Amino acid sequence: MVIEKYDNSKHRNHVIELWNSVFGYSDKRNDPSLAIDKKLEVDDQLYIALVDGKIIGTIMTGYDGHRGWIYSLAVQPEYRKSGIGSKLLKYAEEVLTERGCMKINLQILSTNTAVKDFYRKNGYEVEERISMGKQIHKNVPGDK
Repeated sequence: MVIEKYDNSKHRNHVIELWNSVFGYSDKRNDPSLAIDKKLEVDDQLYIALVDGKIIGTIMTGYDGHRGWIYSLAVQPEYRKSGIGSKLLKYAEEVLTERGCMKINLQILSTNTAVKDFYRKNGYEVEERISMGKQIHKNVPGDK
């Protein structure tokens, strides 16, 4: 397996296909095409895992100068439980560490116990925080 930086001209369609199959979001603001454009616009980084030239995983990092963030860790189902996700996560942690990051955060759905167990095995802990959000509909194409 090789991990490399995402190249929009080469990888876009394959990553969109992967995210649609893995995440299956129905909310317009989570459309993979929109998410990629918005995240790369603010200099977040997207990395892909390749096996024999085929994209089998992704991870995205963000850094705001205080905290690092992990987004969009996805692995093709047939490659899960083989260490790909942990390798992508470690790679992202190294990238964020090199940028000066002192703490890494991520968010998952509380009902996604398999993902919660995965992150725990990789050193992450559930923190007593309340995550709050507000949708800004005018910035989501096709949203009301």
